[in-house]
Amino acid sequence: MKKTFGFLLFMFCLNLYFSQKIQYQTLLKDDISIRALQLYDGKVWYTGTDSKFGYVSLKDSADKKQIKLSKGKLEFRTLAQDRKYFYTINILSPAYLFKINKRTLKFSIQKTYTTKTAFFDTFIFDKFDRGIAISDPNEAGSANPLIFYSGRPSKDKSGFPTYFPGEAHFAASNTNIATKDGKVWIATGGMKARIFKFSWNNPFKWEAFETPFIQGTASTGIYSIDFYDKNFGIAVGGDYTKQTENINNIATTIDGGITWQIQASGKNGGYKTCVKLRPKSKGKDIIAVGDQNIEFSNDYGKTWKIISEEKGLYACEWIDENTLVFAGKNRIVKMEINTGL
Repeated sequence: MKKTFGFLLFMFCLNLYFSQKIQYQTLLKDDISIRALQLYDGKVWYTGTDSKFGYVSLKDSADKKQIKLSKGKLEFRTLAQDRKYFYTINILSPAYLFKINKRTLKFSIQKTYTTKTAFFDTFIFDKFDRGIAISDPNEAGSANPLIFYSGRPSKDKSGFPTYFPGEAHFAASNTNIATKDGKVWIATGGMKARIFKFSWNNPFKWEAFETPFIQGTASTGIYSIDFYDKNFGIAVGGDYTKQTENINNIATTIDGGITWQIQASGKNGGYKTCVKLRPKSKGKDIIAVGDQNIEFSNDYGKTWKIISEEKGLYACEWIDENTLVFAGKNRIVKMEINTGL
């Protein structure tokens, strides 16, 4: 009995400690599920269910705008940007590639993909306006990425790895892909959890690397990755049907994704949909969010602390080294973390 009381007291004090170091502000409430966001011009831009695209200001939540990209009920789980445009592609077939002018918000459909298996999971551009979007593979186990240069798709997409049966991607937070220092990494899940990698200097020479991540069923694998530089990266995920399970669901790499080391197996808060490395921390500080909680690590992912039990948040991004934005079920929130965390 004394041990139980002592544990409860410890947990109460821990929650009180973190509540004093974290402040929340709700920026947007709406009937929407948001799994993709971008930061631009002091605003959070998002796509979601019911064909919705919009923004809300980080400084004034009354400054917001939302439009519908289609009369149909398309669901978007991707959002990318280059210097002049936003881009998004809906899940399911037919898939429409939308291009949205950042200044005027005028939009157009650039291309339609009618492949029955089309399911676009993620979309990203780097600072040189080089972009890539990924769909799940077709029945034959092959898929070609959509590669963009200055907003224009490339014709040559050869050399992409062949998928194993049951291997695909997760459209959890638009973050199963990362690009840094001229490199691109793409994570898979399902029956296999691997990392695909290429260099923008040689975009049609792909490599595929095995990981020790949880895998083997349709719901297991890597859901999100992030890289601090060309060497250090982190992957998170798990099993969305068993969200409290926490075995082999976090891994890090120090050699650019060639090899991966499991971290905190059995000692973390479970399934995660998005991970982001803290700016200016050299990869030491990391935030990870899932349906059930938000976790923080300050030792390169070796140990984790649950800092919030907010539920229904799927995607996140650092605004600066002390401020983040989260998006998910029916809301966008901003979170400020005191430097002592």
